[in-house]
Amino acid sequence: MIPRYARAPMVAIWEPENRFRIWFEIEAHATDALADLGVVPKEAAAALWKWWATKPAIDVAAIDAIEAVTKHDVIAFLTWVAEQVGDEARFMHQGMTSSDVLDTCLAVQLSQAADMLIADLDTLLETIKRRAYEHKLTPTIGRSHGIHAEPVTFGLKMAQAYAEFARNRERLVAARKDIATCAISGAVGTFANIDPRVEAHVAAKLGLSIEPVSTQVIPRDRHAMFFATLGVIASSIERLATEVRHLQRTEVLEAEEYFSPGQKGSSAMPHKRNPVLTENLTGLARMVRGYALPAMENVALWHERDISHSSVERYIGPDATITLDFALGRLNGVIDKLLVYPERMEKNLNKMGGLVHSQRVLLALTQAGVSREDAYALVQRNAMKVWESDGALSLLELLKADSKVNEALTTAQLEDSFDLDYHLKHVDAIFGRVFGD
Repeated sequence: MIPRYARAPMVAIWEPENRFRIWFEIEAHATDALADLGVVPKEAAAALWKWWATKPAIDVAAIDAIEAVTKHDVIAFLTWVAEQVGDEARFMHQGMTSSDVLDTCLAVQLSQAADMLIADLDTLLETIKRRAYEHKLTPTIGRSHGIHAEPVTFGLKMAQAYAEFARNRERLVAARKDIATCAISGAVGTFANIDPRVEAHVAAKLGLSIEPVSTQVIPRDRHAMFFATLGVIASSIERLATEVRHLQRTEVLEAEEYFSPGQKGSSAMPHKRNPVLTENLTGLARMVRGYALPAMENVALWHERDISHSSVERYIGPDATITLDFALGRLNGVIDKLLVYPERMEKNLNKMGGLVHSQRVLLALTQAGVSREDAYALVQRNAMKVWESDGALSLLELLKADSKVNEALTTAQLEDSFDLDYHLKHVDAIFGRVFGD
């Protein structure tokens, strides 16, 4: 993570202070449960919460100094807390292992991050929906292979993006549920030195579910699915960003990123208005996808426990969530302020002399009794003349002058085949499917 691509609320989730506060709550709730079970004195749990009620500052530097000696982060934290609380702190961590704290904390942090990302998606969905309805019936050319195909609307482009990000929201909700598990099962996960009821208590207090079989760590298939989901969301960001980048090309210029007063597009060429935000989103998406692979490689740990996953997660936990949070916010801003040019869309739609209506003529000829092969040849021979003229010729006029076409279709039937509204007649139905209204 670098500050350039980070937003403060998501960054705060991964700050040491937040991590240590979660560690304390895990330890204190576990001590509560142990006290209820008669394993430790109730005074021990009360002492922890009494100190916590003073809202103590977390001395990260002091904890780091202890870790420099112990070479163990959880022990360093427990030592520092004991220095603050006093003798009763010795009952913390009874029967627990470091992974109980680390894995349960990571589950809380990833849940917090997921909640923030879900909120980001909700904001983006509302923005996309607004732009979709704004341009529901704004005609534009649909392209296949980058080549003019048939008419669509710009609203349909936005509706497609909405449906995709709605699916992503569902995926993230499922991934959040999957990752939000608690493990307080002790060494090698057998509960030999700690009662399973402690785990259930901590899980309930932290809003987590219990991990059915945790070995000594929470199984990393959960984490793999979480980061893979972030990668899929990033890919959807890139897909929409790429669409904007193509639409902003000078030869197309049907839409473009908002260009603010005082903004400069190039250090050398004062005329430039570059799609820098969506290009940036393309790059950020590559980074988020890149974090999915090491998460999958973390699944294969040795036996009940090793720490080969640990260094990986210290990177990808913050970096993937912070980067995706920033990217979703940036994409929302792009779509919110996107400049859309219906006149240019109309110009491009009509650029190729009516070629976009070729399929309708093909179908009309087959309906009139011409074989599909012959109908295709009739339309194509005229269409290629228009294509080679770069749209200077009119497909409709060439078809009207074609005696073979005239044998099958009247002038009125031909003209009807060039009706733009024909292509838009089911837009309402598609919007109903996507938005439910």
